[in-house]
Amino acid sequence: MATAFLALHIEGTVIHDACHKAAHPVPWINQAMGHGSAILLGFSFPVFTRVHLQHHIHVNHPKNDPDHIVSTFGPIWLIAPRFFYHEVFFFQRKLWRKYELLQWGIERSIFITIILAGIKFDFMNLIYNLWFGPALMVGVTLGIFFDYLPHRPFRSRNKWINSRVYPSKFMNLLIMGQNYHLIHHLWPSIPWFEYKVAYEKTKPLLDLKGSPQRVGIFESKEDIFNFIYDLLIGVRSHSRKRGKIRKIINLYPGYKIKKLLLKIVNKTFIGSN
Repeated sequence: MATAFLALHIEGTVIHDACHKAAHPVPWINQAMGHGSAILLGFSFPVFTRVHLQHHIHVNHPKNDPDHIVSTFGPIWLIAPRFFYHEVFFFQRKLWRKYELLQWGIERSIFITIILAGIKFDFMNLIYNLWFGPALMVGVTLGIFFDYLPHRPFRSRNKWINSRVYPSKFMNLLIMGQNYHLIHHLWPSIPWFEYKVAYEKTKPLLDLKGSPQRVGIFESKEDIFNFIYDLLIGVRSHSRKRGKIRKIINLYPGYKIKKLLLKIVNKTFIGSN
């Protein structure tokens, strides 16, 4: 299982770079790497590509950034299942181009065929232990290191501060460069193994622009409170006065509990007034 987890963890970077045409300079090989990694991860490459590019266009937008929804609509420990929202987003927004619906159908057919074969020939335990289990764990790590940590506190849409960097040689290898996520957003065609070099060369510019260069979890009481909240609950309000969360809380009859809940919502608020 550990080997399967490591392999799928690496595939997360393969599909990510492939959707930016940065996995391989030869287009058809890049495509093959993208589709192959998508199948292994239980994704669909055209869905991942189109949805991820929307994330780049609309970083931290509460409605148009699909990854923002993944990060802020529930606790961190349930972040992996929320990736299925990508598929909903893909079809809601009709993001496909040319033969991408056909590609989606083929990849989903392969997935279903493997499951049916597992049921028919009695190897579902193998699928659970060496595919679904590791894939679920990788979904959590991808959600944390590709979506949640880089974009905290989920407020800014300015390209210089809508993501962050937390320099570390160890983390650079462990999560394959996603600790330099801001570099990826600024120059998305750069492959992951060049993020660190790009950061070191552009650090004076990032300093000038006020770009976040810390992990942003334990540096202040607000950071700590928001991180604990995200671990346990994670649903964020996007409206200071009217949001749906406030309407639900206002239905509660107890005044003290209601006041406490509204105070928590105000402390974790990330939208506009």
